[in-house]
Parts: sequence; C-alpha cells; structure tokens
Amino acid sequence: MTPDELNATLDAMQTAATDDSQKPGLIKVQTDEWIERLSAIQPGRPQTITDGIRIRDIKVAVGAGNETKVLTRSEAGDRGEPYRDLAAA
Repeated sequence: MTPDELNATLDAMQTAATDDSQKPGLIKVQTDEWIERLSAIQPGRPQTITDGIRIRDIKVAVGAGNETKVLTRSEAGDRGEPYRDLAAA
C-alpha cells in the first residue's frame, strides 16, 4: 500500500461510514511495508502517552505478522483508542 492508497482508503471509509463504528479505527501495517513505504507519511505529534504512532489521527499498529489494512472502529475495538476524527490529508 502506498501513502496515496492509504489516504484514499481512509477517505473512502470515512465517506461511507453511516455511524461512528464504521469510521477508520486502526491502521495495521506489516513491518517491511512500514519501513519501505508508509513511514514516509509524516505522523502527527502525540498528544498523550497512549497515542503512539498516528497517521491523520488514526492509530497505527506496526508488526511483522500484520497484513496491511485499515480496520473500522468496531473491528479495532480498544486497540484504536482513543478515537479521534479523521484529520485532513
């Protein structure tokens, strides 16, 4: 996934959401893909100690066993909290 593809996915999910549970909730990224492509996106400065890495105010989980994809808030559960509105690209 390229940064442009990620931004398009986030925008599409946000537009299609009919309630908060369907909005983007967590970005899962495979480690190599993070290093090679997606780390080029400038994450925002953390606002709290629990923020971790965020892209457009959506929490990012980087892991070797991850498949790169965006989960909805209902799919992410507490792994994406605290949830915030999607920031502009």
